[in-house]
Amino acid sequence: MKTEWILIANASVARLFSRESDSDPLLPLHSFEHAESRLKASELADDRLVHDSNDWRPGGVSFEPRMDSRRKQHLKFARELTQHLDEGLAGGDCGRITLYASSPFLGELKGQLSPSAKKVLRAAVVVDLTSYGLRELEERIAHELQSIKAPPPP
Repeated sequence: MKTEWILIANASVARLFSRESDSDPLLPLHSFEHAESRLKASELADDRLVHDSNDWRPGGVSFEPRMDSRRKQHLKFARELTQHLDEGLAGGDCGRITLYASSPFLGELKGQLSPSAKKVLRAAVVVDLTSYGLRELEERIAHELQSIKAPPPP
């Protein structure tokens, strides 16, 4: 069995663990923090609309859809995390990935995954486990994996 990397994340903090099998203990690999995600939108950037010419014809102006500054920071953090996962895959350090992240940050993470990371994605679970200690974390992960494996009730 290849090494599994388990990413526990929300929009401002993340922890990366590894293990060889479901019965092995979690081994901490890396902690990530993105302080900008905790700031108010007004503290991050100016939210004015910016226009740009999209062609040479008169009146050829386009407006990009509005994206608030906090979401931009969440996307930036998601890219940073998925880039780290890609580096692990490319280096042969991991062969399988499991994501546990808060909603809607899990969607941001999945949207940033490379095709190679999507191929080895074991599961993506919407749950924020970032505040748990290692022992509680192992129990919660075991519980979540059982929920995934169990067939839905009739």
